[in-house]
Amino acid sequence: MSPAGAWSRLRLRQSPHARELLSDTTFTVGHLIQPIFVVEGLDAPEAVDGLGENRRFDLQSALDRVARDVDAGVRHVLLFAVPAARQAAPARFDHLQRTVEAIKARAGDGVHLWTDICLCSWTDDGHCALFDERGGIDLDASLRALAVMATAVAAAGADGISPSDMMDGRTAAIRVALDQAGHHAVPIMSYSTKFASAFYGPFREAADSAPAFGDRRGYQMDPANRREARREATLDAAEGADVLMVKPALPYLDVLADLRRTFDRPLAAYHVSGEWAMLRAAAERGWIDGDRVLMESLVAIRRAGADWIITYGAREAALRLAAVWTE
Repeated sequence: MSPAGAWSRLRLRQSPHARELLSDTTFTVGHLIQPIFVVEGLDAPEAVDGLGENRRFDLQSALDRVARDVDAGVRHVLLFAVPAARQAAPARFDHLQRTVEAIKARAGDGVHLWTDICLCSWTDDGHCALFDERGGIDLDASLRALAVMATAVAAAGADGISPSDMMDGRTAAIRVALDQAGHHAVPIMSYSTKFASAFYGPFREAADSAPAFGDRRGYQMDPANRREARREATLDAAEGADVLMVKPALPYLDVLADLRRTFDRPLAAYHVSGEWAMLRAAAERGWIDGDRVLMESLVAIRRAGADWIITYGAREAALRLAAVWTE
């Protein structure tokens, strides 16, 4: 006869209600952040290969999309604003400000709007930094530009700032600039641990951010470096980051779990465009159940330690969470 313990484990797996009660890891739509791309000068939304309904939106269609998302329960948004014109050294960010103002005017407190802060969609070379006459990164000029961008969107009504550039010292520079401008209550969700990953392909098209020369390995992290990830997160925490982020998510769950053991502040993970595109491509070919794999992936990211998950599947997950999930 089978051991009593075996029967006990089996009994507690039979009912979906029992499985729900015994779940170690859960999440709600409140843990999810939906990215959105708003492109200046578009007349209608544009598709992005691999991203499905995550399109490049004109402002009006973006406002409509956010309104529908809020109605579906997706209340957290990460904004990427793409300007029509690029500059060698951008100093104004009018399109970004107008977009933030329009979203907050339409949705108000119904949406919590994080704003990505980076120069890659604004510079004429597509890099996240400004360069000096010798071709090296001009760190001081880069930090000044990022601080101007951050204070501009805070003044426009952004609920949070999310710098993704990976410039050393940028969290401190942005915190000082925000505080000096009176935006003490605006939090920073720092891309503290952002790897020079090959998983960003569809995003580069959506944000028009592919570098014109070279790559970003000079300022993003080597995917092989787990210990350096802890150091980077420690530095950002010391500089005033309210939330630390790991990007990408699934290939770096070990890093996310390390940071969860090390820090008691909120952690975010970015389930990036390449991860989402692979999932959708496999689902479209019938190789996997796309909805179940999405939910399993998000549970795995939560289990590893993420408080919030930035994912292109937030809308789909919201629909799934609203339904009765039975097996």
